[in-house]
Amino acid sequence: MKLVYLLVLLTFFSCYETQRRCTDYKTGEFYSEVTIDGELFKSKFKRTESLQIEVYNNKTDSSQLRWINDCEVIFKTINPKNMAEHKDIHLKILTTTDSSYTYEYSYVGETIKQKGVAYKVQAN
Repeated sequence: MKLVYLLVLLTFFSCYETQRRCTDYKTGEFYSEVTIDGELFKSKFKRTESLQIEVYNNKTDSSQLRWINDCEVIFKTINPKNMAEHKDIHLKILTTTDSSYTYEYSYVGETIKQKGVAYKVQAN
């Protein structure tokens, strides 16, 4: 009898699928929040299919975008100012809601990943 309960429970949870409507977040205006070592970092950005312009700490950075698929993109800084900015960044959208997405990102080729949340700015 326990086996029947276990099979029913496993069937129920195997049907659960994380929602990902990544195309809803390929373009638009957003703000992002990332916590690194207990510190919260916020930024604002505008994104087109091929370009992202981000403002963080009153500094503006622009990146070219290369979409791998609907949920993964590579960022290449247009005018890198230091060696770290020469490294491309890989971002993967993990889940979406009607107004936000959760993502993970890292430098291309590195295994250490950070997670964050981006919120779509609603036009008034």
